Amino acid sequence: MIEIAASILNSNLLNLGESVCEISGADWLHFDVMDGHFVPNLTFGPMFVEQVKEITDLPIEAHLMVDEPENFIPMFAKAGSKRIIIHAENTVHLHRLVQSIKEYGCEVGVVINPATPLTTIEYILADLDLVLLMTVNPGFGGQKLIPGMISKIKKLREMINTQRVPCKIEVDGGVNWENAATLVEAGVNVIVAGTLIFHETDRKAAVARLKGIVNKGGN
Repeated sequence: MIEIAASILNSNLLNLGESVCEISGADWLHFDVMDGHFVPNLTFGPMFVEQVKEITDLPIEAHLMVDEPENFIPMFAKAGSKRIIIHAENTVHLHRLVQSIKEYGCEVGVVINPATPLTTIEYILADLDLVLLMTVNPGFGGQKLIPGMISKIKKLREMINTQRVPCKIEVDGGVNWENAATLVEAGVNVIVAGTLIFHETDRKAAVARLKGIVNKGGN
């Protein structure tokens, strides 16, 4: 079953309770945590996660697009994140941070930007629940998917299958009605969708439509 992670970056934050209820058919809530340094935008803190936890039973994944992620991991774990995803590009101690996340009882993911080679994470796949491939350059929602990322997804799927590890592939950025099935065919297990869902008038129907598309013949 292909999972949908609804990115609240594109939701109506002034009426978040309603937005969360509208996408109740999603499998995850995806929080893009940006510090204005690692990426050129500023978004959510751990208290925001705590407040959202009070209005939904959906599990939360925190995508930490921040410098010094080791300082953010404890805060977002204690705030109630079920999964914490860190970037491979901004630490020289990736294995240490992965183990730190596990110690908090959270699922752990590692994300790489479009230009980062897969060899960066090949050695650590067995320790991960998930690899998140950015299919756009991070920082802002509503971008178009970089076409070359399809082949990168396929290569990562081959790498995971070769190692025979239960690591999922998640993609974030530029997902639309036309390319969603192609992403699944390439090997994706989890799709982050923000603009695609929240720019629709009927968000609940949008989630259901996307689930129907990606689970028609997915992994």
